[in-house]
Amino acid sequence: MAARIRKDDMVIVRSGNHRGTTGKVLSVLPDKQRVIVEGVNMVWKHIKPTQQNRKGGRVQKPAPIHVSKVQPIDPDTGRGTRVKIGQRDGLKVRLSSKGKELSVVGKA
Repeated sequence: MAARIRKDDMVIVRSGNHRGTTGKVLSVLPDKQRVIVEGVNMVWKHIKPTQQNRKGGRVQKPAPIHVSKVQPIDPDTGRGTRVKIGQRDGLKVRLSSKGKELSVVGKA
């Protein structure tokens, strides 16, 4: 089945600590049902000192959140929309709930 949320989609976080935040999907982890969204769920990663990086330190990076907590943004309205899979001109496409084409998934 085609993915409802894909890499480079603009999404809005619907629940949790970052509710209302929008961001770009950096990666999708379909086997774990999680997505990594730019600027959402940031965690500190502690880096051990090595020969290449003698200081070590801390870096902030985004952690995955569950796919059910995000919703794609409709390009026309700028608000969250549901996504359905349909066919147009013999191609499988992702459509917003209003019928606006979001992207082409592949051949039908």
